[in-house]
Amino acid sequence: MRPVRFLGFDARAIIPFCILLFYARISTLIICFIVTIFFWLLEKKGLTFPAALRSSRLFIFGNYRPGLTKFRHRKLKDFGR
Repeated sequence: MRPVRFLGFDARAIIPFCILLFYARISTLIICFIVTIFFWLLEKKGLTFPAALRSSRLFIFGNYRPGLTKFRHRKLKDFGR
């Protein structure tokens, strides 16, 4: 599925600019530009934002992805005495 585009960027990059409309400060403007540059760099690398989150999780935690939580794993039982 292709991401929604707005002015050539991923639509998620526009959210800080909507916040800028209500809280117009220099710090908010700087945050807007940083977020926009972040999305632009992700796009240059060929990633969408959800794909970048998945790859960062892979980088931090590695390939270990259990299907069940630790307390639901089956344990071996010895019935033969």
